[in-house]
Amino acid sequence: MLLLSRLAENLFWIGRYVERAENTARLLNVNYYTSLEIGGRARESWRPLLEMTGGEAQLRAKYGRVDARSISAWLALDRDNPSSIASSVQRARENARGLRDRIPSEMWEAINRTYLNLCFQNEELLDRDGLFEYCAEARDASQFFFGIAFATLPRDEGWSFMRAGQMLERGDNMLRVLQSRYRNLEAADLSDPKQRAIQDQRWVSILKGASAYEAYRKRVHTGIDPVRIGEFLLLDEFFPRSVRYSAENLHDALTQIERHHPGAHPEVLRLSRWLVARLQYAGVTDILHEDNPALGELLGDFNRVGAAINAAYFQQE
Repeated sequence: MLLLSRLAENLFWIGRYVERAENTARLLNVNYYTSLEIGGRARESWRPLLEMTGGEAQLRAKYGRVDARSISAWLALDRDNPSSIASSVQRARENARGLRDRIPSEMWEAINRTYLNLCFQNEELLDRDGLFEYCAEARDASQFFFGIAFATLPRDEGWSFMRAGQMLERGDNMLRVLQSRYRNLEAADLSDPKQRAIQDQRWVSILKGASAYEAYRKRVHTGIDPVRIGEFLLLDEFFPRSVRYSAENLHDALTQIERHHPGAHPEVLRLSRWLVARLQYAGVTDILHEDNPALGELLGDFNRVGAAINAAYFQQE
């Protein structure tokens, strides 16, 4: 039985919003520790985080300043920010509420409990230095939710839409993080030992934000190398948070959906297959070349897949 477009869209966006909450929590959590380690250079740690996630103009308009506290509140607690943890969890719950009769009760209970625990916090959380616990809870709640889905949700069309949303969001997020990181690297004076130490610390933060630090160190034995880190996070076919892994799993999910709509939406599979091919056959030097906008092109490819999914499955009359 074909899934109604409204239900498919809800499951797709549940996957995106829960993954988005986890990604933001990971970035905030790692940045929190980085700011402690670099002491007086805390501003240099928090500003790149805002560049990765966007929204500086809205943040400045609301808080009147851009500092560690305002960025933390904006990304963790502020429901006016569509990418904040609280906003993402709230929107995931809204989508799940309309599916209570279509998803396992454990999935609904998990997202509802996360909503109650995270979405009624305010800036008093920052006053009592509770940002780390808040972000850790958001990260763990996302993993718990997807774990329940993996264990209980039938592998039907609904599963594939939720998986597609999750993988699309994950690949998009990793590309934005890398795009911001390499842009800042070009402006850094690496001949200055202090600047070099700060840059190395930021690369470690990128790895830890993706839970990739240990996996990278096992794979690469040359220390903190921006090119090797980029290669690992972009092109590794086995690491679950790499861009290539996300693209391949996105394409697999869309292939499963196509089996329910044979031949109806060839453009969606064509775009996702092209994205996978680019990542399978690209070399890291092609993507990270100084004058090559390939990271932006890959991000555009992910966005085009998302737009094609929306046009094909969610905007039909």
